[in-house]
Amino acid sequence: MLNTVKAAEDPVRRVLDGPRGARPKRTFSRTNIFLYGTLIVVALYYLLPLYVMLVTSVKGMPEIRAGNVFAPPLEITFQPWVKAWAEACTGVNCEGLSRGFWNSVRILIPSVLLSISIALVSGYTLSKWKFKGSEVFFTILIVGAFIPYQVMLYPIVIILRDVGNFLGVQLFGSLTGLVLVHSVFGMPILTLLFRNYFASIPEELFKAARVDGAGFWGILFRIMLPMSLPILVVAIILQVTGIWNDFLFGVVYTRADSYPMTVQLNNIVNSVQGIKEYNVNMAATLLTGLVPLFVYFVSGKLFVRGIAAGAVKG
Repeated sequence: MLNTVKAAEDPVRRVLDGPRGARPKRTFSRTNIFLYGTLIVVALYYLLPLYVMLVTSVKGMPEIRAGNVFAPPLEITFQPWVKAWAEACTGVNCEGLSRGFWNSVRILIPSVLLSISIALVSGYTLSKWKFKGSEVFFTILIVGAFIPYQVMLYPIVIILRDVGNFLGVQLFGSLTGLVLVHSVFGMPILTLLFRNYFASIPEELFKAARVDGAGFWGILFRIMLPMSLPILVVAIILQVTGIWNDFLFGVVYTRADSYPMTVQLNNIVNSVQGIKEYNVNMAATLLTGLVPLFVYFVSGKLFVRGIAAGAVKG
């Protein structure tokens, strides 16, 4: 009887004592106001130039000369976009960015496939199939990932020229040579990413596959590769943005007929012939940045997952 009475009194005592646990946080606390206020300011700082580029690209030149760059367009026109794509002059060529776009595509696809394929196998080997000297080899790759590109420009020019003459294949000044350059320079950091990701996969899976009779390629394609989607997306985004936005290698290792899109964008913006058409320049800049923006927005969540799942673990 006494136990029944005490059990009935306990809820009453809890109510009288007040709520327990952590006090709920206020929505408009000083911390939240400072945090979100800072994020909004930073977001506006980065979005404002994009807004100016977008509204300028759909204005006519008389409206641009009025001087208010932040004002929305009074009359929208897409002629600057058409001219930037198909009519703007890049030196002696007046075909706009269209030729440079297809040159960039022909550079991008084989460079991404070649560099990621080699780095995937190299990272898998260094993490699960260690051999004598593997740590030394990995250290050399790490050092190579942090060598400034500018230091290697002239030696690579000599290598591409001499190797091309020896093999009878034109490498210097061609898209093939630029594909090789991008593939070589992308391998160190990609190998580091794949090696660290595969090292974070439980060793028991690898040993169980060995016991079942799976070999080098069987473990890679049946076990490791299906688990590697996040890190593959990380590698693809890094390579696509790096190769597509590259200007230095494109202007050094190719000629006028094979310039990538970024080099032709520079030629359009810095042209000294005629009047400065700021709307065409802004449209050309936006067109050049559409591909990496599209890739990132489509696979941004997987990019974060890849980084969190072991891309920077060692």
